[in-house]
Amino acid sequence: MASASPELEHFVREALMRGHNRQQVNEALLAAGWSDQQIRGVLDGWAQVDFALPVPRPRASLSAREAFLYLVLFSTLYFFAWNLGSLLFQLIEYALPDPADADWKLLRLSGGIRWAISALVIAFPVFVFVARHVSRDVERNPIKRLSPVRRWLTYLTLFVAATVLIGDLTALVFNLLGGDLSLRFVLKVLVVGAIAGTVFGYYLWDLRQEEVDA
Repeated sequence: MASASPELEHFVREALMRGHNRQQVNEALLAAGWSDQQIRGVLDGWAQVDFALPVPRPRASLSAREAFLYLVLFSTLYFFAWNLGSLLFQLIEYALPDPADADWKLLRLSGGIRWAISALVIAFPVFVFVARHVSRDVERNPIKRLSPVRRWLTYLTLFVAATVLIGDLTALVFNLLGGDLSLRFVLKVLVVGAIAGTVFGYYLWDLRQEEVDA
């Protein structure tokens, strides 16, 4: 739920207490210059039940446990995505070696590949475990979908993914215009685009589902 000014929340509460319906409150606030999102955010805080007084809905709150789970969830996601990209980059370089690089054969036993595999082996199970735990928790308590830390980290992830995609496409166009478009470079661009695009697409879909369910 988007935060609103105390004046707006007080007005909505008083209007509902005096018997005005939601449509009347909405029209009055729109005429006064409030945005539809601000109005809906406050009106959604009150349940539509047959009772003499306005009945508030439960609101999402932030707990240390919840913050810990979401920080672990998104940290392992970033860690996993970074090392997956690193591993695929090195496999591409091994499959399509640069003739000018005399040390390419060392990639087979390089510390970079071993580190990336080790990171994936640890990060992926942790991410899946925490994601399932959080998902079950949200199913039991749907109000937790509105958790502030969840929304902030989700939008931060969308920002990071969008930035990576923009940089990825920029690099592709730059090399295309310069005539330096090797197969290795194209494959690396596709790897970055696939990873960032998957993350961006999933969390954008998740936010839209949240709006539909609200």
